[in-house]
Amino acid sequence: RLGSEVTVIEAMENFLFMADKQIARDVLKEFSNQGLNIKLGCNLTDAKSTAKKVNVTYQSSEGEQKDSFDKLIVAVGRRPNSEDIIGSELGIEIDEKGFIKVDDFCQTSVKTIWAVGDVVRGPMLAHKGSEEGIMVAERIAGKKAQMEYELVPSVIYTHPEVAWVGKNEQELKEEGIDYKSGSFPFAASGRALAADDAVGFVKVLADKANDTILGVHAFGPAAAEIVQQGVIAMEFGSSAEDLGMTIFSHPTVSEALHEAAMSVNNQAIHIGNKRK
Repeated sequence: RLGSEVTVIEAMENFLFMADKQIARDVLKEFSNQGLNIKLGCNLTDAKSTAKKVNVTYQSSEGEQKDSFDKLIVAVGRRPNSEDIIGSELGIEIDEKGFIKVDDFCQTSVKTIWAVGDVVRGPMLAHKGSEEGIMVAERIAGKKAQMEYELVPSVIYTHPEVAWVGKNEQELKEEGIDYKSGSFPFAASGRALAADDAVGFVKVLADKANDTILGVHAFGPAAAEIVQQGVIAMEFGSSAEDLGMTIFSHPTVSEALHEAAMSVNNQAIHIGNKRK
């Protein structure tokens, strides 16, 4: 969008494998439409810098490939930086991947030492580490704070944004949980259309038996802000009906969450509902 030709070399066969499959499919389509050249199932094997270029070699299903770029950004994941920060005499346990072992409250095997953030289990996200730090401080002060790790939101800060919290459809299927889903496209949102930013949709997943919200997924304008509303609802054990009966300001893109929640129970107003 800013004039650069961008190629993404991805080792995984599936794009955004950690996201909801429907979201991932639509994100791939949109990014490809924006001009990103996304190569899946490719393994980078070599990269050499010259005075003006970076020459890379990678393996694809068609064999060895070579290409040349002005800049190369390497983003292959992270690992905990736990080496040489803890004396072995303390006896604090560290697993084979370098994560410091902690309990549900971030306490190590030495009861007076705690660990939070990227050096312990869970998603390597700033907001997760920050909240862990608050929880630890509260518990040291004698309070009963705890974290709900199932409700740590994830955000991909692209344009449009991608965000989610809770379970996605494939996870619910693998766990044998009966669920129902509802979605609402931003193409039916007056605010999104007025802003000329109507790509994507919001999806809400709920327990089929009791309507409890199990996951909220969004791709589009203000996706992170919309999912944050879902986090609050899920923190209080809300049902899709609860969200559907909540008053949302009009016009706002957040109304997409409102309509998606109503769609779970075939009660959406501004789109057609599924036939029973």
